[in-house]
Amino acid sequence: MKYGESIFDVFYLIFAICMGIAILVRHKSRTGQLIGWAVLILGCGDAFHLVPRVLNYFIERDFSAWLGVGKLVTSISMTVFYLLIYRVWVRLFGPEKKALSIVFYVLVGARVILCLLPQNRWLENEGSVLWGIIRNIPFVAIGVIVICLYFSTHKQIRGLRRVWILVLLSFLFYIPVAVAASLVPMLGMLMLPKTICYIWLIWDFWRFLKSGDR
Repeated sequence: MKYGESIFDVFYLIFAICMGIAILVRHKSRTGQLIGWAVLILGCGDAFHLVPRVLNYFIERDFSAWLGVGKLVTSISMTVFYLLIYRVWVRLFGPEKKALSIVFYVLVGARVILCLLPQNRWLENEGSVLWGIIRNIPFVAIGVIVICLYFSTHKQIRGLRRVWILVLLSFLFYIPVAVAASLVPMLGMLMLPKTICYIWLIWDFWRFLKSGDR
């Protein structure tokens, strides 16, 4: 299992980071830059968690602090990813609704602040179920907004028609892991389909930009 998971994690990181760089280099439009940074931040953020996870399989060393800090970085980078994806939607389907943007930014700020609080015990890599729920409340709200927005316009641009369902599925796979994986370790297996959703999402954004339909 450790070999299969490790190979998959390394593939995903290389794919996400390389795609992010490629998008930034090839697509200089504002939309392309937003998507490129979103993908690159997602990949680099996940690397802080997945690299120690892979190393933990093959090196006899206590990686608890590394894994905990990696989860913190990943939690924040995923939040930034969805912030940028929201800005992509505003750019493509605006005009921007100020009230909605204010709510969205407040949720992003709340999510980041909650993630940074010491009660999460990231360095011990043993966060409580309660704090897993608390810090993910604003994150789920962010996801709901993104899902609703992309669903409302999924027929307008063919290349983005699957974004809403991929984001929805990624959240459905992620939340049980974030909240209860410390109690039920087997829930960690849900990160595999969640990551596949991200790979598919990145690929769809790449194809959308290549099509020039923006």
